[in-house]
Amino acid sequence: MVTAQTFGPNAVDWESRVDVGRLRQERLVRLTAELERSELGAVLSFDFANIRYMTSTHIGTWAMDKLIRFALLPRGGDPIVWDFGSAARHHQLYNPWLDHTSGPPTPEGAAQTGARAGISTLRGAFHPAAGIAENVAAEVTAVLHERGLAGAPLGIDVAEMPVLAALAAAGITVTDGQQVFMEARRIKTRDEITLLAQACSMVDAAYSELYEFLRPGVRENECVGLVSKVLYDLGSEYVEGVNAISGERCSPHPHVYSDRLIRPGDPAFFDILHSYLGYRTCYYRTFAVGSASRAQRDAYVRCRDYMDQAIALVKPGATTADIVSVWPRADEFGFTDEMAAFALQYGHGVGLSIWEKPIFSRLVSIDHPETLAEGMVFALETYWPASDGWSAARIEEELVVTADGCEVITKFPAEELLVAGRKFWTAGGALQTLRDSQSHLNTPAGRGETRVPAAVAGDGSAAG
Repeated sequence: MVTAQTFGPNAVDWESRVDVGRLRQERLVRLTAELERSELGAVLSFDFANIRYMTSTHIGTWAMDKLIRFALLPRGGDPIVWDFGSAARHHQLYNPWLDHTSGPPTPEGAAQTGARAGISTLRGAFHPAAGIAENVAAEVTAVLHERGLAGAPLGIDVAEMPVLAALAAAGITVTDGQQVFMEARRIKTRDEITLLAQACSMVDAAYSELYEFLRPGVRENECVGLVSKVLYDLGSEYVEGVNAISGERCSPHPHVYSDRLIRPGDPAFFDILHSYLGYRTCYYRTFAVGSASRAQRDAYVRCRDYMDQAIALVKPGATTADIVSVWPRADEFGFTDEMAAFALQYGHGVGLSIWEKPIFSRLVSIDHPETLAEGMVFALETYWPASDGWSAARIEEELVVTADGCEVITKFPAEELLVAGRKFWTAGGALQTLRDSQSHLNTPAGRGETRVPAAVAGDGSAAG
């Protein structure tokens, strides 16, 4: 049975698809349960993804790095979000789940309870004397006092120093709250899995277009533009990034695209990160453009082998240590230690953000293993530098842990190295796709293995 189903993006009355009401409810139930298991009196969030998980609100990706919104979940209570300007009014009108009063939901009820206007310090842009941080602390502290929780630790995910100082001045003990959110988000609900698979299906389409587009003469940034357009046309909420890496930029991996012109015989790998209804992808594929050298093919085979060995071990009860144990050590592929090679042989949870629990890395997983469980969704990434010293292969697959194993939800073909671009024809037939990009290295004479006889090399004038 398929665990991760995909559907059309529309709502219909003749098929059960994503149930967004159930999605909201089940996320909040999981977060509330984790809060109850902790020693915290409440969790306070400034993190965009955590606020969405808690309150099912969203005001656009422009606000992701601003730290302007905040939300509170008190033990035994309902979530409250303080949002940016008129966004709060929008929530009051269109987010009835934020009205925590008794009786039918109303905008007035939401304004009194779960959807309030508020703003944080704009990452320091407000004048420190304006009292914004103190106002944030006062709003939060008032709720804690109302619920008798002011003496309990307050867990926070991320925050600015003035806010932390203002909370301390108000007598609130602040501690790490991110682990509560991460534990709640570790196991995905059925609707989260569907949305994650849908997000991957959109990247499948983007890779199909990219494969057709790749050829000598296009630039990395053009590939980024093409992928972004495909995704937005399909309904992507946010294209977080497209890593486009080609040619000699492949090793070492720079983790950023450029305006480099792609050339014949180049390796090119891409990582496509976007979100659909908030749910992300992290999805690498590697191509050869026009042709691939033996060194590039061999690197890809090895990269794929590490991936397949890891996938074969994924099942409930296995650990992150089991997975990373089949991956090479940093010193086996040119790095001094695991910190220097971090994220090249890697795995991470995927959900409302790219890097969630569990994490797979030799840096931490051998000594601090985490146990895999049904319902986890994560990405595994492998990398291998080619023997030519400049090219490399990179592969990434996203998986859902099932009752007895796993299901891969990244479907664009990756078992072998794909050659993109037009096929070239010679006088003798099709040009081989397994060849060196330097033409002379494809002939015995060019490799210095044979010499042209002197009589053949001359122009014949001596015989006359």
